[in-house]
Amino acid sequence: MSEVTFGIAVLPGDGIGGEVIAEGVKVLRTVERVTTGVRFELREHAVGAGEYLRGGNPLPETAFDACRAADAVLLGAMGLPDVRWPTGVEMAPQLDLRERLDLYCGLRPVRLYHPNDSPLRPNVAGAIDIMLVRENTEGLFSSRQQRPPADADVVEDVLRVSRDRSQRLFHAAFLQARARRKLVTLVDKANVLPSLAFFRSLFDEVAAQYPDVRTERIYVDAAALYLVRRPHSFDVLVTENMFGDILSDLIAGLVGGMGMAPSADIGPDAAVFQPSHGSAPDIAGRRLANPLATILSVAAMLE
Repeated sequence: MSEVTFGIAVLPGDGIGGEVIAEGVKVLRTVERVTTGVRFELREHAVGAGEYLRGGNPLPETAFDACRAADAVLLGAMGLPDVRWPTGVEMAPQLDLRERLDLYCGLRPVRLYHPNDSPLRPNVAGAIDIMLVRENTEGLFSSRQQRPPADADVVEDVLRVSRDRSQRLFHAAFLQARARRKLVTLVDKANVLPSLAFFRSLFDEVAAQYPDVRTERIYVDAAALYLVRRPHSFDVLVTENMFGDILSDLIAGLVGGMGMAPSADIGPDAAVFQPSHGSAPDIAGRRLANPLATILSVAAMLE
């Protein structure tokens, strides 16, 4: 049997990133030992706030080019709270990767492995098994690169929704649902925001192409309530970038926290796999970081 080699760009990043990535690499090396004909070529690259302090760029072009050329990217965590751009926002090279590699489909799965892991205990009724599908390239993040003047009296952000990017996201969500329990829930704020009313209309157009999948539509504030009251009733959630950012933390909390939450950011030609948590510099080096989210992200990468 011929051997297959997969090239993986490894980005440990900042804080606990290196610690959790080390555990993920152990899993990959174990897979090599027990699987015939599979090898992983791991190439590590320095990225993040620490790299910015060293070289002036949190995402060097050599690292970006390696991510673009790799079969997949395994990322630990990037950013440090006290390392910021002049505008006051934190450095987020992971967002640059999503946008520059067109990683439009953010998959944020959570599963409750034991009732004692949930803060809802002992009232967890049924299993929690949710796939949140987040649009990664526009939404309320679309204007994040703006540089408002220092003397500005008003600063505005734009919530951008485009037809082609929304439609491809919805197709991805319905394909996820077909492989699961065949229910897709749209989360939006279509009763208030015209951009999200448009988002909903595009969802309806795509939903008509999947008659075998049930659908429901919930406003984001109600979704936050229902996720706490009846999380077991949800299968696939699909939503805008900012709402996905917020709700993915909420659903992680339902199953034990960010250390239990993997993620995948997938595009037409590239994919990044990482734990959903941040760099947690307050516990870095103390052997307290939970590597499970990274190990689950490695599993998703292999799948």
